[in-house]
Amino acid sequence: MSKPAEYEQASVPPTDREAAYLRVLASPEFQELRHKYRSWVIPATIAGLTFYFVYVFMSTYAVDFMSQKVIGNVNVGLIFGLLQFVATFAVTMAYVRYADRELDPRSSKIRDEMEAEGLA
Repeated sequence: MSKPAEYEQASVPPTDREAAYLRVLASPEFQELRHKYRSWVIPATIAGLTFYFVYVFMSTYAVDFMSQKVIGNVNVGLIFGLLQFVATFAVTMAYVRYADRELDPRSSKIRDEMEAEGLA
């Protein structure tokens, strides 16, 4: 049984504006921007998730270690838990610095070029 006409894939060429965006997406500058973004974000995400899952794993399977007192009633587990917040803020600050230095200038250049072409 064939598909109804409204479900058939039409081969409609892109509009001028869509074609311009496709050119930007394929440009070396945009590809470099994507590479720079991914080369920072993916390792940072893996590191952050690893730190979190190690904390959860240790809280579950290394209870004796995590419950060791360090100072007064402060134990290793509490310190690791608080370090989760520290790590989150540290990664955020590092990303903002990286974006300001590496990503923002590249994206601004691409945006300026698009605006000059009347695309943005």
